[in-house]
Amino acid sequence: MTSSTPESYLAEWNQRLLDFEESRHVSLLRRAMRNLVRNRLLLTGTILALLVVGAGLLGPIIIGGDYELINFSNTHATPFTEDALLGTDHLGRDTAIRLFVAIRVSLAVAVGVTGLALVVGLALGTVAGYRGGWSDRSLSGVMDFIWGFPLILVAVLFAGGLGEGLLSVILAVGLVNMAAIARVVRGEVLSLSEREFIEAARAGGLSNGRIIRKHLLPNILAPALVLASYYIAVAIIAEAALSFIGLGAQPPLPSLGQMVAEGRNFLQLNHWETTIPGLTLVLMVLSVSLIGDGLRDVFDPRLRHEAKGVEAT
Repeated sequence: MTSSTPESYLAEWNQRLLDFEESRHVSLLRRAMRNLVRNRLLLTGTILALLVVGAGLLGPIIIGGDYELINFSNTHATPFTEDALLGTDHLGRDTAIRLFVAIRVSLAVAVGVTGLALVVGLALGTVAGYRGGWSDRSLSGVMDFIWGFPLILVAVLFAGGLGEGLLSVILAVGLVNMAAIARVVRGEVLSLSEREFIEAARAGGLSNGRIIRKHLLPNILAPALVLASYYIAVAIIAEAALSFIGLGAQPPLPSLGQMVAEGRNFLQLNHWETTIPGLTLVLMVLSVSLIGDGLRDVFDPRLRHEAKGVEAT
């Protein structure tokens, strides 16, 4: 007959609590996946995003041509004229091929900025929130300092140090977005660190690294991804704005902001040179915003509870 000790009871209780939390995480993930499929905002945003991404990736292959090719004999052509699907600009360059390449540029910048901000922001926010003390104060101070600078000023500083181009845009926008994501992640980690399952994991002898990987990251990843989806739209707008003032993509590489800037001088002659890239920019931001709203509805339980309360009243 085996004897039971208080230590064995405690170990068994901690293990049961950990198993319960793991099963709860799995059920929450399955429920989230079902909600993802049923969410109309997410579905609409995904369809629009696929159309834009498909145009950027497949458009240059289907249409062909050279976005640098100049033809002064066919300038300011309107769409569907002179063998130009979307017309030509003031140098006679094909607007369609330049638009598709510009979409690629915006997508590349958005992916680079969001990847940089998400990885670094997750790491810094987790360390600051979990360790606390001087680490939290130091990292929080740095993040607040970065967040206090206007994005345009940060971009100008990077452009002055690294030169004009997409690298400066990615680093500048990524740095500001990283500070925002790190602040949110830190708050989530501070809240989760006081929860019972984290205390049970510590009492069970799990290392800090395992607690972060197994219990904190699964809980903070969803809100971080929702926030990152919004900052994809911020990155697209920032890249277009910086290219508009000459700090982003440099000629002959086309950019949506650059195309809008070049076409604004010929609005009365051919407004399509500005309207087409402007509408494309709106469509890209709208699709990402809808995806962000859909992800928020799925992964934010507080929002779902509020929505149910409104329906009940």
